[in-house]
Amino acid sequence: MAGDTAICRGLRCHGKSGDQVTVTLLHRAETRPMTLAPRVGFCGLLGAGNLGNDASLEAMLAYLRAEHPDAIVDCMSTRPGQVTAQYGIPAVQLRWYQKDHEPVPIVKCVKIPMAMIVDAFRMASWVRRHDVVIVPGMGVLEATIPMRAWHTPYSMLLLTASGRLFGTRVALMCVGANVIHQRLTRRVIIAAARLAFYRSYRDTYARDAMRRMGLDTSRDAVYPDLTFALPTPRGGSVVAGSVGVGVMDYHGGNHDRWQADQLHASYVEKMTSFVLWLVDNGRPVRLFATDVHDEPVVREVIADVHAHRPGLAPSQVIVEPVSSSEELMRRLASVDIVVATRYHNVVCALKLAKPTLSVGYAAKFDVLMVEMGLAEFCQSARSVDVDRLIRQFTELESRSTQLRQTLTECSAAKMRLLNHQFATLSALLFWAAAPVPGSSG
Repeated sequence: MAGDTAICRGLRCHGKSGDQVTVTLLHRAETRPMTLAPRVGFCGLLGAGNLGNDASLEAMLAYLRAEHPDAIVDCMSTRPGQVTAQYGIPAVQLRWYQKDHEPVPIVKCVKIPMAMIVDAFRMASWVRRHDVVIVPGMGVLEATIPMRAWHTPYSMLLLTASGRLFGTRVALMCVGANVIHQRLTRRVIIAAARLAFYRSYRDTYARDAMRRMGLDTSRDAVYPDLTFALPTPRGGSVVAGSVGVGVMDYHGGNHDRWQADQLHASYVEKMTSFVLWLVDNGRPVRLFATDVHDEPVVREVIADVHAHRPGLAPSQVIVEPVSSSEELMRRLASVDIVVATRYHNVVCALKLAKPTLSVGYAAKFDVLMVEMGLAEFCQSARSVDVDRLIRQFTELESRSTQLRQTLTECSAAKMRLLNHQFATLSALLFWAAAPVPGSSG
């Protein structure tokens, strides 16, 4: 463990088994005996087209199928039909009133309060049927993109409160968090986290953010992002000199609503300028989106590139369709260098030991890049400096051989840490218990 910590900078005190035993003692009396075939539910923003969130679910499903193959698994997700089709598990809707846009005021006054009441009963009914409910990764305790208190924060509060009420063990695993300044959202998030049976964070920044907002995190663990537990694709070839560019439908964070359109326009303009520089310097570009909301941005960038370079060969800039985390891994494996804005695009690239330039939108990017030894290769999506981006890219390319070795070692260390967490979870969440009353034996 000490060697792993030395390789991955910033990974300190991961998986304190003593702390986790204390958590068990605090909560064991509040939980009910587990059935012989444990009933396990997953809950979160899953199946909605965000491949990073789905990658975390895939990692947890692989763990369950390997270590607890008798578990009865289902999911409460944003798009249950997609989850069932892709992973073969039953799923139900996370929110009764699922909306893509803010309703007009009169609808908001009626429909949202009604939905909050209905969801409270729906969540309680779903949670009570499970022994364990797991929130796999995701930034469910953060507000780094625009979010209202009655969206994900309220869903998480209903989840953990129902778990406490019915004795279901609710685990927030490797989740992200940040300091939230909106008072109501912050209070809901803290209340939800406080009622969880188990908490771990994907970096020390997330844990420190929860502590700064008033949560006692002394028993909480820090482990790498669950995506590092996914298998690495085998085979395939790398297109020499190619660059994978992942863009995002970026509009700033919760506090940027008043200038969201300006931030979006500036981000798209700067990323387009960088892609133009790449093609002008002979780098084949693979442009990809890993969230359904990002696809219009990809189309906008590719249209601008062809408008400015009408004679560009079709093979010089290719739009890579990506519909699963496995597909994303294969696409990333085929390029030399990655420049990306989505958090899990960066995570997947680093897992594959690809020299990566992060154009991020939150502190979690900087923390991850420091851990992986790439602290000098970060920028903010809020204020992209194209000239600096070019200088960073040039240096990254010149040091790529050395960096690949460092990234390979660090990725392996993170995998070992996640294996430690899985072993801890097996003991913490799936302990052997007496048969349920009425069962045979």
